[in-house]
Amino acid sequence: VQLQACGGGLVQAGGSLRLSCVASTSTFRNYGMGWFRQAPGKEREFVASIWWSTGSTNVADSVKGRFTISRDITKNTAYLHMTGLRSEDTAVYYCAATIDYDGWKFWGQGTQVTVSS
Repeated sequence: VQLQACGGGLVQAGGSLRLSCVASTSTFRNYGMGWFRQAPGKEREFVASIWWSTGSTNVADSVKGRFTISRDITKNTAYLHMTGLRSEDTAVYYCAATIDYDGWKFWGQGTQVTVSS
């Protein structure tokens, strides 16, 4: 699976962005996509995930209520909708995919999100 992420940019605190991640294929029985982020000097952390077949989502507590994840099956695309952005959301955001519950083995290139206060 090849993943292509885009949509990052510079935004003021309180603003919104939508990240997109297009997958080369998603025709797997147990397939999920997720978003992770890594801020300077910090470890990569989980942000949100979605299961392709059910649409079931999981969102990290740190962004719950501000970020949501969705998918468009017809476009093989997952989205991360970010609202109420804060300076601490500044990071490189990565999309990832998992097949058959075998971990996040497929990664896209990162997209930079910078929130100015």
